[in-house]
Amino acid sequence: MLDLVSRPAPWHQPIWQQLTAQQDFAHAYLFSGQPGGGKRRFASAFAAFLMCDAPEHGFACDQCRSCHLRLAGSHPDLLLLEPEEEGKAIRVDAVRQLVDFISQTAQQGGRKVVVLQPAEAMNVNAANALLKSLEEPSAQTYLLLISDQPSRLLPTVRSRCRVQPLGLPAGTEALAWLTEQGGERSREECALLLQMAGGAPLLALTLAQQDALAQREKVVEGIKALLKGQVAPSRLAEQWNAVPIELLLDWFCAWTLDLLKLQQGAVEHATSADMEKVLGYMAQKLEVQRLLAWQDWLLEHRRLFASKANLNRVLFLEKALVQWKNLLQRR
Repeated sequence: MLDLVSRPAPWHQPIWQQLTAQQDFAHAYLFSGQPGGGKRRFASAFAAFLMCDAPEHGFACDQCRSCHLRLAGSHPDLLLLEPEEEGKAIRVDAVRQLVDFISQTAQQGGRKVVVLQPAEAMNVNAANALLKSLEEPSAQTYLLLISDQPSRLLPTVRSRCRVQPLGLPAGTEALAWLTEQGGERSREECALLLQMAGGAPLLALTLAQQDALAQREKVVEGIKALLKGQVAPSRLAEQWNAVPIELLLDWFCAWTLDLLKLQQGAVEHATSADMEKVLGYMAQKLEVQRLLAWQDWLLEHRRLFASKANLNRVLFLEKALVQWKNLLQRR
């Protein structure tokens, strides 16, 4: 779904001003950056700007006929191309529809814009089908590609786009923005959300709306009970049924990295404040080789879940918790 916004995130404002001040635009752009950092918002706002009949102060006016059609989701000259299901591929048939769209005359007599996200979801055939449109662009037609992982794109696709990296704001700016977004979250809670989101403010806001803080507290308490022998791994795996597996994998990966840094003396305190005492205790007890083997196993299963492999969630969590607890056992 395309964001119905006409302005980028505030931390991307300098890049926006440079882009929209140009007289001539590239026929294809590749907006890349970390998930939740604002690149989709940026691309949506740029699409709105390109299609607006009378931009004001460098932004879409949201008042003209073209803007009204866009905001209603019914602009005939704006096409959004994305997977039919999250995590699935963008197939060649969908890209052929894009090519047909590009070849047609704009129904509103202005520009045509295609937003394709995530670009790395295109399979090889789809990417090759797109190349012709990139090599022989139509007048007044603009392709906006959005990618979390631009390295996964065919080099020939990347080379035919103007690549625009969109980074994250500084920590203080991200924290100030998230704190201003409403709700009753404390500054400490916002800081934890940003940590869970890898510093990406929009992802942190999504996590807040998904009640991730309460889920995190439940998981941390469960970890403490597990290490004290107060709960069995199988029972804990069932109790975490409502927690998204992606979050659990992210948290365990972050805690494992903290353990490695603590164990090697690279840092004095864990970055995960709510797990600082637990991780500090574990770092003193575990063996580095066992920790590295655990990390390899965890990263491999994270990759499998990301690729939508058909894994049994409860059995995976039970095995993961057994291995986590066994990190403290000496050979």
